[in-house]
Amino acid sequence: MNYKVIDNNDIEILKSICPDRVYTGEEISEDFSHDELGGVKRMPDVLVEVLSTEEVSKIMKYAFENNIPVVARGSGTGLVGSSVPLHGGIMINLTKMNRILELDEENLTLTVEPGVLLMEIGKFVEEHDLFYPPDPGEKSATIGGNINTNAGGMRAVKYGVTRDYVRGLEVVLPNGEILNVGGKVVKNSSGYSIKDLICGSEGTLGIVTKAILKLLPLPKKAVSLLVPFPNLNKAIGTVPKIIKSKSIPTAIEFMEREVILSAEEFLGKKFPDNSADAYLLLTFDGNSTQEVEAAYEKVANICLEEGALDVYISDTDERKESIWSARGAFLEAIKASTTEMDECDVVVPRNKVAEFVEYTHKLQEEFNIRIRSFGHAGDGNLHIYVLKDDLTEDVWKKKLNDVFDCMYKKSRELNGLVSGEHGIGFAKKPYLFEQYSEEYITLMKNIKLAFDPKNILNPGKVCQ
Repeated sequence: MNYKVIDNNDIEILKSICPDRVYTGEEISEDFSHDELGGVKRMPDVLVEVLSTEEVSKIMKYAFENNIPVVARGSGTGLVGSSVPLHGGIMINLTKMNRILELDEENLTLTVEPGVLLMEIGKFVEEHDLFYPPDPGEKSATIGGNINTNAGGMRAVKYGVTRDYVRGLEVVLPNGEILNVGGKVVKNSSGYSIKDLICGSEGTLGIVTKAILKLLPLPKKAVSLLVPFPNLNKAIGTVPKIIKSKSIPTAIEFMEREVILSAEEFLGKKFPDNSADAYLLLTFDGNSTQEVEAAYEKVANICLEEGALDVYISDTDERKESIWSARGAFLEAIKASTTEMDECDVVVPRNKVAEFVEYTHKLQEEFNIRIRSFGHAGDGNLHIYVLKDDLTEDVWKKKLNDVFDCMYKKSRELNGLVSGEHGIGFAKKPYLFEQYSEEYITLMKNIKLAFDPKNILNPGKVCQ
């Protein structure tokens, strides 16, 4: 695709749309050239901070008419290169569109702009005794980014993912038109669900400028269980039995000792227990102490029957904080322990989690490279990190590609999928093409073509 090269006239037009909020050259921070993946980099030719839907619409209309590529950007916390401007062009920074517009307590909805942070949403609704369930690990991500990746997180096993909590969207299309989809209604069978297509589209179909989110009443009581097991197979093998018990936890996380030790070193404080090889971390919530106690006692007994070494109950804020602060630090702790890393974000059937993780242990030995993992045992979403350490660049790239090829092949053998919650972006495209048939990929490309016939919006990502 041949795109127009940005010139001074284009920059002046953009400045007329967004006065004092257009940046070029050295005025643009290097941070805007990459996301948290780091391995894929390209600077935008021009960065524009927007404050309104109308500004986004005008920019897109101009870009569409002049064949200029555009990438929308939030906090940049993605892990697959989704927000990297591969073709330069215009980057639209949405972080200043960060207003909470309306709390509707009668319809249990919250209307927000895309730059509102996930942590701000959680805090705001809790102050009104309400609850926004999606809980991705990166709380500094914007809600626009969460919607575009259909972010999941630890509470997905009970509550679902971001798409399940998006009632309506305002979207600017690649040609600048403003489209409203969904709304405050609970049910909708009115034609194709364009809203659900936008969720998870990674900024390739339209730019979200407003979202109506579904809320729930805030659970009154929450308790966590930390359950050590002698090995990962016993830990993961217990998960289907927990699910079948109908005492469904809010979260079921798995972790191994090596990751816990990394988190202890990173945080400078001890985990409640670090003596076992594998752990399950479970949370239960509900509206009464009796309801929560009945659920966790049943699950605790199941764990002990399946070979758990102990069950630690965390029913105070201090105890819960000591566990979940460590869990929340896993990614940063692993990153701090190495020079560079990349992630395999596969999802496999729940009963195949242990088999996949055991396979990564074999790869670690075969390729002589460090691999660390943790993830959501309750929904089969694994986060496997391959670490560069002191490898040279050429050796690192070769080993990384070989290990990834093995892991994604294994996920297909286990009837898994390429990505559980981080998306495809640029980095995981080859594995998406291996996963799906030519017919499936063609259908995805035709959907992209229907929204964006000139392929100017986030080109080079997902299926392109």
